[in-house]
Amino acid sequence: MNIFKKVAALALVVPLSVALAACSGGSAAPATTAETTAAAGPKTGTLTVWCWDPTFNIYAMNEAAKIYQKDNPDVKVNVVETPWDDVQTKLTTLGQSNETKELPDIVLVQNNAFQKNVINYPDLFADFSKSGVDFSQFPEGVVAYSVIDNMNYGLPFDNGTAITALRTDVLKEAGLTVDDFTDITWDQFITLGKQVKEKTGKPLLSGQAGSSDLITMILQSAGASLFDDQGNPTITNNDALLKAIDVYQKLVKDGILVEVNSWDEYVGSFVNSNVAGTINGVWILGSIQSAKDQSGKWAITNLPKLDGVAGATNYSANGGSSWAITSNANYELASDFLNKTFAGSKELYETILPSSGALANWLPMADSTVYAEPQKFFSDQPVFSKVVEFSKQVPKNNTGAYYYEGRDAVSAAITKIMNGTDPATALEEAQKTVEFAMK
Repeated sequence: MNIFKKVAALALVVPLSVALAACSGGSAAPATTAETTAAAGPKTGTLTVWCWDPTFNIYAMNEAAKIYQKDNPDVKVNVVETPWDDVQTKLTTLGQSNETKELPDIVLVQNNAFQKNVINYPDLFADFSKSGVDFSQFPEGVVAYSVIDNMNYGLPFDNGTAITALRTDVLKEAGLTVDDFTDITWDQFITLGKQVKEKTGKPLLSGQAGSSDLITMILQSAGASLFDDQGNPTITNNDALLKAIDVYQKLVKDGILVEVNSWDEYVGSFVNSNVAGTINGVWILGSIQSAKDQSGKWAITNLPKLDGVAGATNYSANGGSSWAITSNANYELASDFLNKTFAGSKELYETILPSSGALANWLPMADSTVYAEPQKFFSDQPVFSKVVEFSKQVPKNNTGAYYYEGRDAVSAAITKIMNGTDPATALEEAQKTVEFAMK
């Protein structure tokens, strides 16, 4: 997801107990160099970390430091608040100048930009092969974002699993329940959407005009991507993409999805009860919860799946980030720290969930009693454990080094298609645009 959208989403969150992943800005400070750590016994030294958002990522990292320091009291974790845009700028600048000594030990990287950075600047990153991290305890689809040439370069952190969130009171008025929207296809969703519109006058969904977010979520749910596993664009002759665009056109044509002009209008459409639901990354629940008068009137379920596509699922993702160890790191200390906290501590995730909404990608949390607690706002559903279960089934998404260029090109194509351009023609132009950017 676009970083600015996540900032806007967080700005609307009021009760943080259910608020989910977001990012924000801040000022950066110079990095420090890690000290030496002992080979055995309690570790010593300093780890410098670049990440953003004091109430989410920074808070989570500081709590991880407290847990790690119980057994390693002489380890200091120096968190440098660095907005994502600044992180990307710094990585690009240091990668091009080969000034790796200015890197921190650990840096947070947006999932959709991970392969781009490692492919373009491989000298900046260390792999996790000797870290001891068990990547089988993370969703395969999320791990894949930071795998290049079969090597893991990132440890998944915040959860971007996609959900369908619906107003149960509106569904009841239409003679339906959230169960009617569970494990269904897009054809069934459209049929139900027409019923809701006819009975209540409300569209089920809204979205920013020209945005590719919903289409790329549908695409990933079918196990398809805008790029192949070699990083080559697959925008043309992509059957799943054409079907996803066809679904989008039908949603708009039938009045089931209303297009708006901005992110604020999008959030306002469901907060102000103009639409009966939304489909997005799980972090959108924070914005939904800002409408206090709607407590108990929402529920979540999985996504519809594409009809007639082999391997299509009811699961997808939008957003998320992963921790990277840099080539300048005290590798032993950095890897041990991450392995024993973000890849090994239920205490950490249970601590940060209530006040930050930092929902884990670490699969053992599905069995957590804290995650299993019913959430009053969402019809007493165990939202957190449910989303972790969803995350296990999200197909991987090939991003490559030009993912953002691909998304931008598809977004431009969608605008043309909605204005009457033949989909195949618009996607062919998008393919050429990305190919030109790759030269």
